[in-house]
Amino acid sequence: MPYPLEMRHLPPLAAVRVFEAAARHENFTAAAVELEMTQAAVSYQIRLLEERLGLPLFRRERRRVLLTEAGRRTASQLTAAFDSIDAAFAGLRAEDEAVLTVSTTNTFANLWLAWRLGGFQLAHPDTAVRMLTDNRLADFVTEEVDVAIRSGAGPWPGLVTHRLMALDFTPMCSPGFLAGHGGAIAPADLLQLPLISAHDPWWATWLRDAGLDVVAARHTGIRLDSQAHEGRAAVAGQGVAMLTPLFWQNDLAAGRLVQPFAHVGSDGEAYWLVYPEARTKVVKIKRFREWLLATLGDSPG
Repeated sequence: MPYPLEMRHLPPLAAVRVFEAAARHENFTAAAVELEMTQAAVSYQIRLLEERLGLPLFRRERRRVLLTEAGRRTASQLTAAFDSIDAAFAGLRAEDEAVLTVSTTNTFANLWLAWRLGGFQLAHPDTAVRMLTDNRLADFVTEEVDVAIRSGAGPWPGLVTHRLMALDFTPMCSPGFLAGHGGAIAPADLLQLPLISAHDPWWATWLRDAGLDVVAARHTGIRLDSQAHEGRAAVAGQGVAMLTPLFWQNDLAAGRLVQPFAHVGSDGEAYWLVYPEARTKVVKIKRFREWLLATLGDSPG
């Protein structure tokens, strides 16, 4: 047989909080400043508490207030209780600050973030970073995620958004592949060449921009599940891949990939840093946001 729960007989907690601050200062004005209230509001809450208890907690004297004996006994216990509560939440805050959980796409993680995340760790050695890679949108309500880097058009209700980079694209292939097809290709040649992930809508967008009448996407050839895999297949000479130039700067500079065409297409989407509006002032999120935007600003392209 379950035992009945004993009901707590607590006065209004808002009034208790005001009394604790006023008792520490023995000054309603100082308590009002600490709690960001008006002095009149502090006086009202104290009076409400005294009426609830049926005894005075302060003696009102000219230009000042003094704790009564009952007020002094109560204040010391309340201060200790508030210190315990603060310590309990401080532990949670410290634990939360110790780990930053970032959710991002497989492509962004593999081609950009994982290569640079050590820079954030060096700048903030007290914060460990846990990176979750998933192409679906992170749910900040049900998942333990601090920030997400997601692609799309934005914005998302309830989230702060920072645009990081345009999600643009252009065909790329290996120098050997290009040499094997005469050393130069025209956009129309792409309709006959092996394309990597030809089902990707970016192909139809880019080809239409190039003036070609593309009715439907092709479904033949290699079909891969992320730009990271598509780019590696292109480096290996497997065909032409539609890639985002910023992600492949090093391979282009090293000659592992070439960009046959100057035109870079876009469908209006971008990568964004997002997090809940209520977490804007969290220190670890602020630090990661500043580091990420600064690092992207230093990236060419």
